[in-house]
Amino acid sequence: MNTLIAIIGLGVLCLLFEIFELRKAIVPITIIGLLAVLGLNISEFNSPEAYYNNMIIVSKFSTAFSGLFIILTIFLVALSHKVYENHQTKISDFIAIKVFLLAGTVAMVSFGNLAMFFLGIEVLSIALYILAASNRLSVKSNEAGLKYFLMGSFASGIILFGICLIYGAMGTFDVTEISELSRSAELPVWFPIGIVLVTIGMFFKIAAVPFHFWAPDVYEGSPALTTALMSTLAKVVAIATLFKLLTVMNAEVSSSFQIVVVIISMASMTVGNIMALRQVNVKRMLAYSGISHAGFMLMTLLSVTNAAGSLLYYTSAYALAGIAAFSVILYVCKNTENEDITNFHGLGKTNPLLAAILTASLLSMAGIPIFAGFFAKMVLFNQTIQAGYIALVIVAVVNSIISVGYYFKLILAMYTKEPNEARTGTPVVIYAVAVIAIVLNIALGLFPSLVLDLLA
Repeated sequence: MNTLIAIIGLGVLCLLFEIFELRKAIVPITIIGLLAVLGLNISEFNSPEAYYNNMIIVSKFSTAFSGLFIILTIFLVALSHKVYENHQTKISDFIAIKVFLLAGTVAMVSFGNLAMFFLGIEVLSIALYILAASNRLSVKSNEAGLKYFLMGSFASGIILFGICLIYGAMGTFDVTEISELSRSAELPVWFPIGIVLVTIGMFFKIAAVPFHFWAPDVYEGSPALTTALMSTLAKVVAIATLFKLLTVMNAEVSSSFQIVVVIISMASMTVGNIMALRQVNVKRMLAYSGISHAGFMLMTLLSVTNAAGSLLYYTSAYALAGIAAFSVILYVCKNTENEDITNFHGLGKTNPLLAAILTASLLSMAGIPIFAGFFAKMVLFNQTIQAGYIALVIVAVVNSIISVGYYFKLILAMYTKEPNEARTGTPVVIYAVAVIAIVLNIALGLFPSLVLDLLA
């Protein structure tokens, strides 16, 4: 709870800095503030507590995921310095929106009441609608913002309808009471229908097939930093929240629900990877890659009782690789009109370090050893086999092999093609974020128990 209050206070501070025209201090002060919030969050790890009549419940699950969200936000705020250097008067708005968005994400994993859960979703969604359309002079950005707003509004409406049905069946919004009541033999028919609607709404948020159609267009049209936020922080938040929702409502007990999860997981992996093979725009390619990773993350819903640690590990590995990749994309495509693979031609010769970092992050996403992505998949496959879904693991392994195809398309472009432009000095902040993110990814690969044992 203290973490949430501190984040909101930091967001207000960003806006005050604009009033006093202290714009140059906004990014460093926000990063220092977020590091302090991270320390505060860690201090709450071993002291679970409920606040405001169970509206917010601080638990190991919420603090562990909140810690990941804060680390990702620190990276995104650090990258903002160079991205918004031509919009000095708006930098406080952009940073404050990201900080308030973080407050929404923390509320989404700390909820003890469905009203708080919905409030968190709306704070996150409204911030993302604004950021998607933040490049006002770009038709693509305007289109992305509108498309995301319409799709997100429908998803929020479906979630709200589902919450209403759950309330109608149980007579309470409190998830602890709902969890106890859901174990009774005679449940009103509205309860499972409500869970289905809420789950469908969350599938929209994580862009799982068949609710994925908005993702490629929105990722391509949004400013690159916003795409980085959507593909890492927003996706990780959505899957963590869905996991918590289904855990507290005992939805995983139903065998029919598990069959649906298996089908959607297989479809997300396969559709995402096959469509990614055809892309020439790197942001669209990573959008389809994100859809396939959503399929992998959904595998954790099949063994909910012991999968919290593996979900945290997989999301950490995926998000850190994504941040490293987007740091390089921000640098390479800064002065270009698109994010096509041709922009990356010869990067291995003009900037070997950034090319190596992008290669490492793509190899992690593909699931190649020493990187955390490989061990995350291995842990996930092991749990899924123990749960008795060998067919799903076989499909997942085949899809991992397919994904190597389009990741290597980009890697080969960097190392086998001739450079098509001379590259000037790279901002130190790009190097710093990219190097730290990929080093953390490799560290998680070498010492997986650091994360896996947190929620054991």
